[in-house]
Amino acid sequence: MSLAGRAALITGASQGLGREIAAAYLRAGASVAICARDAAVLERTRAELAALAGPGQDLIALSCDVASRDDVDRVVGAALARFPHLDILVNNAGVYGPKGLIEDNDWDAWVQAIEINLFGSVLMCRAIVPHLKRRGYGKIVQLSGGGATSPMPRVSSYAASKAAVVRFAETLAGELAPHKIDVNCVAPGALNTQMLDEILAAGAETVGADLYRRLLKQKDSGGASLENAAALAVMLATKDSDGITGRLISAVWDPWRELPGHRDELASSDIYTLRRIIPADRGKPWDPSSGGTK
Repeated sequence: MSLAGRAALITGASQGLGREIAAAYLRAGASVAICARDAAVLERTRAELAALAGPGQDLIALSCDVASRDDVDRVVGAALARFPHLDILVNNAGVYGPKGLIEDNDWDAWVQAIEINLFGSVLMCRAIVPHLKRRGYGKIVQLSGGGATSPMPRVSSYAASKAAVVRFAETLAGELAPHKIDVNCVAPGALNTQMLDEILAAGAETVGADLYRRLLKQKDSGGASLENAAALAVMLATKDSDGITGRLISAVWDPWRELPGHRDELASSDIYTLRRIIPADRGKPWDPSSGGTK
């Protein structure tokens, strides 16, 4: 029960990874407020997860469009009214947005993906940070994606927003470090969720043959583990992770269970962060005056 006595607000929690994280938090002893846009689906999820809440735990559902400032302020206010001890925010809500070449994308849909993936995360942080500062402690867990660390042709709004989310989290981590509020990103791996089905439904002609083949193979193989990504989200909300902040951590590839033992090394390095690669980092003599990754 590593989250006993704690409370979390989780966005995009009606299905997929968000739902799995909510379940993992409940099993770990936390009280949880789940939110998503579809109120009916959200309420069904709350009813299904209710059995996981033990004595002293609470579970509530709050419909919310994270791209709406009014909605975000309302939901955070309602969550704080129910859980005055709220100390964890998980920003999981996200969409792929339009697929295809940038000149063919519907512009309004492209912007909407930025509003949900990036602005939605920023709005949630803006709304809850003053409360966390008053408590002098907190955890913000941001879900990242493949677009943060590599180009994703034909899914440009998703890729751009996810890269921006990671840089925002790194920046926010620096702002909040004096207040003992940790901010980290989770790269969950290639998951078989409704979002994968959405990409495959768009077809190879729209998303590109290479991406389509790769995702089709992923679907057939079962994809990365939802449970593993949720377990990392739990660890980053526990006291064991105190002081680990400003990192982008892969649930699949990184030895995240061992990170509490490397807390000081992480704090003094740029490990698990987004940085520019220069020639010297790859053994190229083009710029010998440079000292390494920037």
